[in-house]
Amino acid sequence: MIEVLPITVEVDARIAKAYTGASKEEQRKLGALLSLRLGEVIYAQRSLEEVMRDMSSKAQARGLTMEILEELLQEE
Repeated sequence: MIEVLPITVEVDARIAKAYTGASKEEQRKLGALLSLRLGEVIYAQRSLEEVMRDMSSKAQARGLTMEILEELLQEE
């Protein structure tokens, strides 16, 4: 099993509220997703900007718009 350690990161207040309001299972899943994404950035040969552009392109291709993103971030 992979060893996991807690870290602290600063995020937008709405994201922090949504995270702390999520169930423990949802928090676990979000932590796993964040760990995978951080690993992509840290261990990849690409820059953070390239990874972020790629993530943005994929999200847009799947139908995510700025309006939808704003709605998701405002949900509690």
